[in-house]
Amino acid sequence: MIALFKKSVTAMAFSAAVLTSACATQDPAAKAAGEIFDPYENTNRSIHQFNKGLDRYAFRPASKGYVAVVPPDMVTAFGNFAENLSKPGDAVNYLLQGNFKGAGQALGRFAVNTVLGIGGLGDPASDFKMPEARTDFGETLHIWGAGEGAYVELPAYGPSTTRDAVGIVVDFFTNPLSQFENNPAEDLQIPAEIVDQLGNRGTYSDTIDSILYESADSYAQGRQIYLQNRRFELGQEDVNSEIDPFELDTGGF
Repeated sequence: MIALFKKSVTAMAFSAAVLTSACATQDPAAKAAGEIFDPYENTNRSIHQFNKGLDRYAFRPASKGYVAVVPPDMVTAFGNFAENLSKPGDAVNYLLQGNFKGAGQALGRFAVNTVLGIGGLGDPASDFKMPEARTDFGETLHIWGAGEGAYVELPAYGPSTTRDAVGIVVDFFTNPLSQFENNPAEDLQIPAEIVDQLGNRGTYSDTIDSILYESADSYAQGRQIYLQNRRFELGQEDVNSEIDPFELDTGGF
């Protein structure tokens, strides 16, 4: 626990340094008008083209092959496994947010699914009607008062914001499973996440293809969907928004 605390403090200090050192700030009038803050658009579009190429020639065909060969129940099971591995990290973030109930729910789901769900492959916690418990350090920063920041597109990851990009990095350090030596769960965490994303890409292939390859401006479309979905998750979504936030989980395309 001491090692986890030290790493968490280091990670939080890093995140604070990144957020406070950001030079680009949005004009208050533009922010009030609801304009998207994208000062790095030229760079983002270049990265977007790289990501589309990576998807077209590697991730898309791999995901299609994956869901074609692996039975749907196994695709779901591998997704459950990846989700279960994230629960201790969710609990840490809930604690940092001051949400002790959420931390308990995350740990409860982890315990039930690990013991009764064969290491997390099953999801008996949902069968028992246990509440969902999902968060991240980006949400923690939001609760602490950090602004969304500029929109960014990350290589091989996809849409994000400067605040959530910091959260992605910090979350690698705050999961207690990574603190134990000779822990197989630590070695499985990244591969499990990749397999989970393969399953998501294959399952929602038609929807994602329509955005990436059929829309007039796939960059603008992906940016809009990501920001709306993320703001909805954080309780910020405009009720007049035109896109259903449940339509697509855009993480990782």
